[in-house]
Amino acid sequence: MIETLLGGLLGGAFRLAPEVLKWLDRKGERSHELAMQDRLLAFEKLRGAQRMAEIGAGADAAWNVGALETLREAVAAQGQRSGARWADALSASVRPMITYWFMALYCAAKTAAFVGAIEAGADWIPAIQAAWTEADQALWAGVLNFWFLGRVFDRVRS
Repeated sequence: MIETLLGGLLGGAFRLAPEVLKWLDRKGERSHELAMQDRLLAFEKLRGAQRMAEIGAGADAAWNVGALETLREAVAAQGQRSGARWADALSASVRPMITYWFMALYCAAKTAAFVGAIEAGADWIPAIQAAWTEADQALWAGVLNFWFLGRVFDRVRS
């Protein structure tokens, strides 16, 4: 009798075991599929963000190209003559006159600083050294390079 009962229980357990294993396998598959869906969703978010960055970069590049084209047209328009001699002469004199005016003001300010140091009792050499700094040297080098290199480039283009 115990063998019958034990055989029935074991037979039922062995019949039920594959179903339990299938249920556990499906549960594992579902959790795996859910994890894969989560990873796929994260990947799609990342791809979408990358695509938006590409679109933004493309828009920035297009804007930059348009801005450079507009600047090129503006510079080209500035170089064209108007036909009125006085207007063309005035237009050609603006940059040099502003440079001369700036340099005159700059020299006046430096001279005032030098004279102020002398009147305060400083000797000539320390007064000159105090009035002429590395920033002044860099500024003058930039201005001189601008004008003289501009002439070199004009000769090369001609």
